[in-house]
Amino acid sequence: MLLRQLQYLAALAREKHFARAAAACDVTQPTLSAGIKQLEETFGVLIVERGQRFRSLTPEGERVLEWALHVLSDYDSLAQELSGMRTGLTGRLRIGAIPTTLPITSLLTTPFVKLHPGVTITILSRTSIEIQRGLEDFELDIGLTYLDNEPLTRVRTIPLYQEHYLLFTPKGSAFADRAEITWREAASVPLCLLTPDMQNRRIIDGYFRDAGVHPDATVETNSTITLYSHLRSGEWSTILPQTIFHLIGEMDEVRAIPLVEPVARHTIGLIAPERDPLPPAVRELLELVQSHGLASLMESLTSRRL
Repeated sequence: MLLRQLQYLAALAREKHFARAAAACDVTQPTLSAGIKQLEETFGVLIVERGQRFRSLTPEGERVLEWALHVLSDYDSLAQELSGMRTGLTGRLRIGAIPTTLPITSLLTTPFVKLHPGVTITILSRTSIEIQRGLEDFELDIGLTYLDNEPLTRVRTIPLYQEHYLLFTPKGSAFADRAEITWREAASVPLCLLTPDMQNRRIIDGYFRDAGVHPDATVETNSTITLYSHLRSGEWSTILPQTIFHLIGEMDEVRAIPLVEPVARHTIGLIAPERDPLPPAVRELLELVQSHGLASLMESLTSRRL
């Protein structure tokens, strides 16, 4: 019974609304409220600040929630482990990926599903900060993100490939016939870039600052597909890593020009919680990457056009 009450608490913390939390748990609101009340009686503390509606968790409630998330995660991992021993791995693997890595996630998920067809994979586009937070809050199982630009805490890492940057510009634009272009020059063209909350944009802005210029970002978006859409219009240029080729292939109407001064490279890799034992699906994915040489494969596929 305690496990179900912890599930109620986790849902309430996530939804911040009694009715929505009850619906998420497939119970009535009185049942959920009674479960939270029983949890408070069990531990002898007030967990939820109540009013006409949900206000917040008490400090004691925040601590109970922290432990509840651990317990629920461990329970799911145990169930996944036992299922794997009986009939093969089942359950769900939740991957948080920064937008610039989305074109190549299939290089990881396709061989994984062939080995573990009973696992459902959810891939979510997230910022690097959201990925770190999602791992800490047990909302994500593994992340695909930068390893060497901004600090990562309490995670284990596996490097996959080096990200390189190119200016994608319509043929016929001012720099379309160039073999390479400097960051200073690239700042002078109308650009469609990722939004500043994306680490890729923060990296790009850093190189522009080092060149002593500010980019003319006419359009900002958190979607690489939107970047590509604006690029196809012929009015904007954009800066993207080479991984976009895996999604869109070669483009007759667009030139991809390497950016120099400096030639920028950043390491992309997998991050997983620094905990033991790992959830079975996470463990299996990390072992797959290491045993099947997926990092070498991804590095070769993402660098062959440069």
